[in-house]
This record gives sequence, C-alpha cells and structure tokens, in this order.
Amino acid sequence: MSDSDDLRAALAPVAAALRGLGVRHYVGGSVASTIHGAIRSTMDVDLVCELRADQIEPFLAAFGDDFYVSGPAVRQAVERRSCFNLVHLPTAYKVDVFVSRDRPFDRQAMDRAILLSVTVDDPWQLPVATVEDSIVAKLEWFRLGDETSQRQWDDVSRLTALHAEALDLAHMRRMAESVGVIDLLDRLLGQR
Repeated sequence: MSDSDDLRAALAPVAAALRGLGVRHYVGGSVASTIHGAIRSTMDVDLVCELRADQIEPFLAAFGDDFYVSGPAVRQAVERRSCFNLVHLPTAYKVDVFVSRDRPFDRQAMDRAILLSVTVDDPWQLPVATVEDSIVAKLEWFRLGDETSQRQWDDVSRLTALHAEALDLAHMRRMAESVGVIDLLDRLLGQR
C-alpha cells in the first residue's frame, strides 16, 4: 500500500463521518501544503472542523475497530475548541482533528477551502485550505512553537515562492493581523 493509499484509508472514513453529520471541514497542515506543491512526507493529516457537542456521539459511533479514538478527548476538544486525534490502526496513520476556534480567520479559512484531489492520481476530493490560509495557519503554528520549527518556516517559504504571483496578499495581511502574525508575514514576504 502506498503513502497515498494509507492517507486515503485513514482520512476517508473521518471525512465521511463529518460529511454525514453535516459538519464543515477541510484538510490543512502539511498535507494541504503538499497538495499546493510544498511536498513533504508525513504520517499524519490535519483536519479542521466545526464539530459541535451534540454531534460527538454520532461521530464516535461512526468508527469501528480500524480506529483508535478517545471519547473523552473528543468531548474535551469540542468543549475547549482544541484538537483530538484518531489513529487508523491498519496503517498507523494519524488524523489530527482541530475543532474550529470560530475566530474571523477560522471562519474565513473554512469558507475559502476549495475542493481538490487529496491523493496523487485519484479523483477523490476534499475541501483543502487555500495556499494563503495555509501560510497564515503555519505562521501561527510557527509563533506558537516559539518560532523554532524550521519545517514550518520551510513550508511557508516554499508555498510563498511557488505561488508568489497568485497570492491574495490583502487577504493574507488581514488574516495575519487578526491572529497576531503580521510581523512574521512581513518577514516571510521580505525574503522573496
């Protein structure tokens, strides 16, 4: 089984459970960066969603023996608007699920997510964070990690270089300002 097959095997049931409950979601993180051309290997996938407390039990009921998922962790993540993970046991692939914090940036990123093929040579599509929103999110993670993650900085640098002419800089500046990383965005854009 290829990495793409593993990704689909782990992600498809989670996305299907969310879609079945009418929960908006999108792929973010390094998988979104890879889809946009900044390729990097990973054994996890980030999924952002708007899961509510009344949807937790049916969400949990969607997973059988192929997944490890902690009910208390899901409940806590929904309550705190944080994250939980599911592990697809046959592949050991991890799906990190981030419950939307419902800030202006989070709502905009959800609204702007675009349907794209998630795996190579496969028509299967899911909503994926735009390049701009991926960059802003990664800048925020870089900041939260005390600006020490070279991988995050390399990802945003590659995305910026690959999409330089097409980036919606006005949107990026508004969103970076809203999450407190406008200085990092200025530094990033200054290295072009």
